[in-house]
Amino acid sequence: MLERLFHLFQSPPKASAPLPKPDAQLALGTLLVRVAMADKAYLFEEVEQIDRVLAHAFGLKPLDAAKLRGTCETLNARLPSDINLAEVVHANVDYAHRIEAVSGLWAVARADGTADDREEALIEVIESHLGVDRTDSEAARTATVLP
Repeated sequence: MLERLFHLFQSPPKASAPLPKPDAQLALGTLLVRVAMADKAYLFEEVEQIDRVLAHAFGLKPLDAAKLRGTCETLNARLPSDINLAEVVHANVDYAHRIEAVSGLWAVARADGTADDREEALIEVIESHLGVDRTDSEAARTATVLP
């Protein structure tokens, strides 16, 4: 029995599954997760809001939005750059939908009842790399209404 236990500890670690290449869905979803986690608290209300934003943005059913979010949570832990993710969205999403993405970011930041300074700072960095004009971002922020 001790030999089996010893063997388990000496087994090579399992290779982690390769990361999917971020497309617009994965990039936006990962940015939403990062905004929610920016204040070091990842709350149920934020998770729900991420699912709603993803479902609305990509025409997904709730379960598919939750699965996408789960993949994005994994990517969040393994992808280093917010800027690269924002650039993927910028390159693949038209301007009107990028404004909607900024609105979604604000909705996630406010899902817990308040937007933390760290969340706001991250959104400002993301919106600049999305190529969204500051005036349009402020309009999206002001218009953000939580269900």
